[in-house]
Amino acid sequence: MKKIFFYSLLMVTLQSVAQTKLVTKTGKITFEASVPAFEEVKAKNESVTCILNPATGEIASLALMKGFRFKVALMEEHFNENYVESDKYPKATFKGKIDGFDLSKLTATAKDYTIKGKLELHGKTKDITITAKIKKTDAGVEIDSNFTVNTDDFDIEIPSVVSKKLTKKVAVNLDFTLK
Repeated sequence: MKKIFFYSLLMVTLQSVAQTKLVTKTGKITFEASVPAFEEVKAKNESVTCILNPATGEIASLALMKGFRFKVALMEEHFNENYVESDKYPKATFKGKIDGFDLSKLTATAKDYTIKGKLELHGKTKDITITAKIKKTDAGVEIDSNFTVNTDDFDIEIPSVVSKKLTKKVAVNLDFTLK
């Protein structure tokens, strides 16, 4: 009987230690590189992975480039083949830290946090700093951020034939719910 109790207690302890990180595999990243008066250039990836260590505020994210979906199939093809070269550079990653993060102080009211880290995209890495709204809900910890990425920083070339139809300053939106 003592052995059963001991093993049960050990299993509960191991499960609580194993659940020290918050995770999602269904995070959403939307980006838009549209220019007024031209066709919308917008895509969404709804299978982004994100891991947050609530004890340290460290955060990491991974998005597969072929996971971005466009309204127009030809845009998706051009995006993967000509711009981000998905076969050569299949993923974008971010590793960083949320300044001043304290899980115990999160409430249902979103608070602004600064996230600093390294974004790797198209084989290039750049230090970035973004602001994110973070709150705690019944579904988990929600992180929402809007920021801009410059294609020149990642050597993503926009052919002159379409340069007037795309902006080099790409608007990015993150929407993650971590559990």
